[in-house]
Amino acid sequence: MKKFDLEKSKALKLANELKQNNPARFGAAGAQPKLDRREQRKLDQEKGLVPFACKLDGALVKQLQERAAAHEGGMPEVLAELLVAAGLTR
Repeated sequence: MKKFDLEKSKALKLANELKQNNPARFGAAGAQPKLDRREQRKLDQEKGLVPFACKLDGALVKQLQERAAAHEGGMPEVLAELLVAAGLTR
């Protein structure tokens, strides 16, 4: 690999890091320091958490986001509480 290609690769990595670590992005100012993906995945696995994706109606998503904004645990905790209240057990 040429020196130019190495420098270009370094610049792209730096640019991507700056994009991802911008605290003002998505209103995350003042949030807790963010773990990298590997650390977060490891912590989630230790807790027994599994990623789960589904498609929901837009109005329902807005209601969930409003509840999550007021809830200390965020969206995952709100969803867990609602599922448990609906009769599903942990």
